[in-house]
Amino acid sequence: MSSMKVKSDLRKVRTNTAILAVTTIALGCSSLAFAQNEDKVKAGLELWKGSGCSDCHGAFANGERERDESPAGADLRTTRLDAAALKKTISCGRTGAEMPAFMEGAGSAPACAQGVGEYPAPRSLTSDQIDTIIAYLQARIVGHGRITKAECLAYYDNQEDMCEEFK
Repeated sequence: MSSMKVKSDLRKVRTNTAILAVTTIALGCSSLAFAQNEDKVKAGLELWKGSGCSDCHGAFANGERERDESPAGADLRTTRLDAAALKKTISCGRTGAEMPAFMEGAGSAPACAQGVGEYPAPRSLTSDQIDTIIAYLQARIVGHGRITKAECLAYYDNQEDMCEEFK
């Protein structure tokens, strides 16, 4: 073989090796990002369950409240709110509606200059906790239509008897 042919073949091997290395790194990073996002979604579900959100919006955010004495919340499965609008609504609440302000110190926050919801929040949330709830809503609720059995099982920690009505 000529030395030019060997050099050409060597260049191809190096190029292919570099492409393989970059692809492997990219796939590893995307798998890690997916796992981290899935962890954030799960944490968001736990915050949803523990912050009083489901009292008004229902377990599956479809507007079917869990407590009769709670105000009726919006059906978030059909909402057109983006992440920024969800953040403002959860943080500041809605004036003239029964959506409470969940952000710590919402009454004096610049983000809530137009006012805060009058209904009392069951608890305050940090900005990071609100972002975590939004990650859950965007991944599992907003625009997802009908409630699935898998979603029900995730909410009720795989208790089959709680999800018999879903297919």
